[in-house]
Amino acid sequence: MPTDMFYGASPEIFRRAKMLRANLTPAEHHLWQFLRSNQLEGFRFKAQHPFYTFIADFYCHAAKLIIELDGAVHESTEQKEYDDNRTHVLNEFGVTVLRFTNDDIFNDIKGVLARISALLQTVPPTP
Repeated sequence: MPTDMFYGASPEIFRRAKMLRANLTPAEHHLWQFLRSNQLEGFRFKAQHPFYTFIADFYCHAAKLIIELDGAVHESTEQKEYDDNRTHVLNEFGVTVLRFTNDDIFNDIKGVLARISALLQTVPPTP
């Protein structure tokens, strides 16, 4: 299994991630204002990060944490199944996936940040 922070992502995934970074959704942009520049517990997050065959909305390599934001499209049964399968695959890499709705981001950003911070505080310090 690849051990770099991209887990074998293809050049195509990198190209798509670059496009997505240039076009963050309003919810992604709002959360990014709190994650960027190591603002949260000193951890570095990357937006629209290539990861294996996926693109993570936000990824922190030191914490092995992916944060996914779910808009209305994620409410369909098919999309929920896809998201569950994707989370299972990501967990196989030893990565934790936290999911939040866009409503969480806009209506309870403090709660979202508290939940992320609580998880980050459990990460052992790196030497």
